[in-house]
Amino acid sequence: MSAGAALLEVEKLVKHFPVPGGGRVHALNGVSFRQARRETIGIVGESGCGKSTLARAVLRLIEPTSGRVRFEGVELGALSARQLRSRRRDLQIVFQDPYASLDPRMRIGALLEEPLLIHGLGARAVRRRRVAELLDLVGLPRDAASRYPHEFSGGQRQRVGIARALAVSPKLVIADEPVSALDVSIRSQILNLLVDLRERLALSYLFISHDLAVIRYISDRVAVMYLGQIVELGEARAIYERPLHPYTQALLSAIPQPDPERRRGRIVLRGDVPNPEQPPTGCPFHPRCPRAMAVCRTEAPEERDLGDGAPHLVRCHLY
Repeated sequence: MSAGAALLEVEKLVKHFPVPGGGRVHALNGVSFRQARRETIGIVGESGCGKSTLARAVLRLIEPTSGRVRFEGVELGALSARQLRSRRRDLQIVFQDPYASLDPRMRIGALLEEPLLIHGLGARAVRRRRVAELLDLVGLPRDAASRYPHEFSGGQRQRVGIARALAVSPKLVIADEPVSALDVSIRSQILNLLVDLRERLALSYLFISHDLAVIRYISDRVAVMYLGQIVELGEARAIYERPLHPYTQALLSAIPQPDPERRRGRIVLRGDVPNPEQPPTGCPFHPRCPRAMAVCRTEAPEERDLGDGAPHLVRCHLY
């Protein structure tokens, strides 16, 4: 990716949450990546690894402890509240829970019109036309505008959430586990809708999920997170066909394979994810790593590019 092609640049992003007694939860520990226009980056990892914190820190829904986030070359951390509100037209989010993310007291039409009102976009008639367009875009009937969220299924509510995110014509959509709260039978419908919208509207996605199959389906590149760090980042095909980090290898080994001849041996990790208040010294994965060495306990591995043509970054002393 050329220097001028970056839509989003995240540089050494850190977020520590204070806890009673003087400790700190190390939610993000120096996350860095760059995203091109019309690119989908999938963020995958176990619960508690920092995926959702990363999404909120990028959007400045929470303030990072340190580090930088640039969007189209503009550092978001340097913007005033008024400037940030204007810039947020270009960055929108689809939340995980379609039940909690919609105000049950508002009709669907009002929910979709609200972003337009906040940003002062269009007269009343223009806003109403835009609401109808959004409902068409996500496959909902236009009479849905007069109904309330409780009258819809989970999948339909998530379509409303997607329409709401698209109301102000963003360039980047952060999708935070957008299908994990839905029935398996309708996940594919929402995923196909997101893929279709990406092509039709020239969108970029930062797509967060713990489901490796979902990430593979929708992503151009994949970032694997563990305990607040990106431990591996590369093109989706390279990550799934040639995983380098032992953590990535363990995650992929757990994916069910319907073809017995293609099944890989299951790698079972010992123990649980370490306490983020007291992260391990050295490599954060070493207490659970089946290939840990003495150096892993004392020295944090540097990022190395082992890609053949396209970058394939990994943090591991094995390389």
